[in-house]
Amino acid sequence: MEVGRADRARLERIVADRNSIAKHVYRARIVLLAGDGVGTTRIAHAVGKSEPTVRRWVERFTAQGVDGLLRDATRPPGRPPLAKAMVERVVAMTLHEPPPDATQWSARRLAKAVGIGHGAVQKIWAAHGLKPHLVRRFKLSTDQHFAEKLRDVVGLYIDPPERALVLSVDEKSQIQALDRTQPGLPMKRGKAGTMTYDYKRYGTTTLFAALDILSGKVMGQCMLKHRTIEFVRFLRRIDKTTPPELDLHLILDNYAAHKAPAARRWLARHPRFHLHFTPTSASWANAVEGFFSQLTTRRLKRGAFRSVLELHRAVDDYLHQHNTDPKPFAWTKPVDIILDKLTRAKQTLESLH
Repeated sequence: MEVGRADRARLERIVADRNSIAKHVYRARIVLLAGDGVGTTRIAHAVGKSEPTVRRWVERFTAQGVDGLLRDATRPPGRPPLAKAMVERVVAMTLHEPPPDATQWSARRLAKAVGIGHGAVQKIWAAHGLKPHLVRRFKLSTDQHFAEKLRDVVGLYIDPPERALVLSVDEKSQIQALDRTQPGLPMKRGKAGTMTYDYKRYGTTTLFAALDILSGKVMGQCMLKHRTIEFVRFLRRIDKTTPPELDLHLILDNYAAHKAPAARRWLARHPRFHLHFTPTSASWANAVEGFFSQLTTRRLKRGAFRSVLELHRAVDDYLHQHNTDPKPFAWTKPVDIILDKLTRAKQTLESLH
């Protein structure tokens, strides 16, 4: 077989280039050796391929030139694609026909029910964005004054009044002092840390916290209960530790202790306190909830506490560490977008039910 000068130069560049695809390299070597008069058996030993492979690529070069070596022949799929009716049936059963003994299908159970492989079911689910094993929880507020209260609270976040402090106040109740029944193993390479699933209870506490929106600092105090008397005690602490010449705008949820007669009487004697309540079932509007989430994730979830006092020390230490480098709270979601989303959610629920 003769290999022209231009083809030989091109094939030699393919072999010499370190970035060439491996299969292109061995095909080029086969043709170059054949052009030098080397026999099929010797070429097969030199490139580590079979003799039929050598003959196939020599014939491909003879018929199509160098370009024929750089592309693979198209092959029909090993299995025919699923019929459109089968795809529609899988989607319909996933959405509207749960199994009789479960709330949702698994890939293997649905595959067995319709007579296809579970991999095909997974591909259909992926193509249609279906995830039967997942469920997202939600809660729509039914507060008749939702928009009014939300605009009031968000207005304090975005444009706080002058000569005033805006404090997001709430309680994190039922924080448990838990210790594991057995010591776990530490994390090491290739293995996660371990901890027992059972535990010992040593009591509970409640964290009262007030997040300063502008500075990001948190004032906190642990108490054994979260009644009105403890709430008023925390208000006294806020009153003593904040500059007396500033008004205080407190953002609160609708917990009964915040509206109890004893709390109202105390607030009447301290006119610089102004309460702003979030809408019902809208705890996400209270900024201090984000701080509670971080406290749980970073300090409490994996902690081991052998007494309530030890738990108090851990919470106080976290508050101290947080206040050494606080980050101001920034509200980013416009109220109109939230109201539009709530309206669409209610319309969707009404249309489905």
